[in-house]
Amino acid sequence: MARKTTYFAKNLAQKNGQATPVEVESLGNGLYAVTLDGHRYEVDSLVLPHGAVSMIVEDDSYNVDFDGKGDEVAVLVRGEVVRFDIADERRIRLRAAAATFQAEGKQTVSAPMPGKIVKVFVKVGDLVQEGQGLVVVEAMKMENELKAPKAGKVTEVHAKEGTAVENGAKLIVVE
Repeated sequence: MARKTTYFAKNLAQKNGQATPVEVESLGNGLYAVTLDGHRYEVDSLVLPHGAVSMIVEDDSYNVDFDGKGDEVAVLVRGEVVRFDIADERRIRLRAAAATFQAEGKQTVSAPMPGKIVKVFVKVGDLVQEGQGLVVVEAMKMENELKAPKAGKVTEVHAKEGTAVENGAKLIVVE
């Protein structure tokens, strides 16, 4: 059964650009149907040993490198780098919900899923701003930077670089 996911991609070079819906349907064996601006493209892809992706799109061949951090993805194709903010429908809803409330009191930053702590940016006593990166958790081969839910002081740091964490594990507390 084919699986479809709708993503919203915004070219970060365009200051007031709108996010464009991109529907991606996995057809299996590296084949995808990608619908963009009402046009459906058949994409045959192969991940190369060095991490780049070889793609054939409508008889044109591309070697594409991706470098992602959080929702931001840099795409290198034919010598040009274009940066995108990419989020699925769930992530868009989470962003909207986060924008509607203000965090007050003690806030605990927890692991969103099982993974490994890659980097800890803060220590106890540090003053942080809302949205500042606190810790990076690698899960499912993707790095997720967890950010401060509010401005405040770091009062607890349980995250240690290189250690494994379970879903919901307490990592950082900001007051």
